[in-house]
Order: sequence, then structure tokens, then C-alpha cells
Amino acid sequence: MNTAERRWELQQNAERLVQELLRRGWKTAAAESCTGGMVTQALTSVPGASGVLDYGVITYSNAVKQRELGVSGESLEAFGAVSRTVALQMAEGAARKAPAEMGLSTTGIAGPGGGTPQKPVGTVHICVWLLGQARHRQLDLLDECGNDREAIRETAVLRLLELALSVLAEAGETAGG
Repeated sequence: MNTAERRWELQQNAERLVQELLRRGWKTAAAESCTGGMVTQALTSVPGASGVLDYGVITYSNAVKQRELGVSGESLEAFGAVSRTVALQMAEGAARKAPAEMGLSTTGIAGPGGGTPQKPVGTVHICVWLLGQARHRQLDLLDECGNDREAIRETAVLRLLELALSVLAEAGETAGG
């Protein structure tokens, strides 16, 4: 997928997510590390986003993850910031802090440096927390995006929005909507 296609799809998914949350009367909150505000930027580019997005925070440092979102120091020490556990705690922490029905999170290694053999560049964890249940995905974006920092970040946001839409579809109308 080239840059223009990725950005168009990202915008379409942001619009769909905002409209679905508006329809349900639900709020969302975002906690971002490697995407540095791109999730909230995608959502706020949609008219009506103020009706669903109350809280967004960039938690690039571990200290801010702990202070703002309640991510545990033990989890950061045991698993590292780029991990399933931390992504889950970030999404839940954002939702609880807002408060919101849905929390979104991204944490990863966008490159071009910073990767390790265990966590190479392009490793990103995304999470959607909805009404007490969480869905996580680990993305390995190096093959898809190369060592292109912006492509990795945009693709992470795109995949997060896709996951959020999927979680909402699976929740159906029985989860308070």
C-alpha cells in the first residue's frame, strides 16, 4: 500500500469510528507512544470528533506512562514499554482517566534505530479496551513498511482503527450501545 492509499484508508476508518461511537453515545480516549499523537490527529480531523474524544495523551517516556495512565513499574521492568502488557495497561488507563467506554493505545519501535533482535524496528503493540475487555495485536511492520518511520507510524494507526472497528462490530448492540 502506498502512502496516499494508506492515508485515505486511515481517514476513512477514522470517520467510520467517530460515526459509530457517536451513534452509540460512547467516548474514546487514546494513549500513544510511538505514534506521538497521530491517533488523536486522525480522530480530530473528523467533524464531530469532539463528541467522542475527550482525552488523548502522548506517553513517550515510561515515567509518563506510569504517572498518567497507571502503567505499573513492574510491567515496564519485566516486559519493557514495547509489550502486550504495557499496551493493555495504557489502553485501560486512558479509558479510566477520561472516563470513556473505549481506550486505544500504541507502543512500539518506529525506527530507524532503537530495535533489538528481540524487538526489531517495526514491532508495535496496539490495544483496544472496550467496557472492561481488551483486544491486543502485535504488529511486525518492517517487511510491510521497510525502515520508513512515518510508514510504520501511519500503518500502526491504521491497524489500530481497524481493530477498534472490529471490536465495536463484535460488541454489537448488546454492550450498552
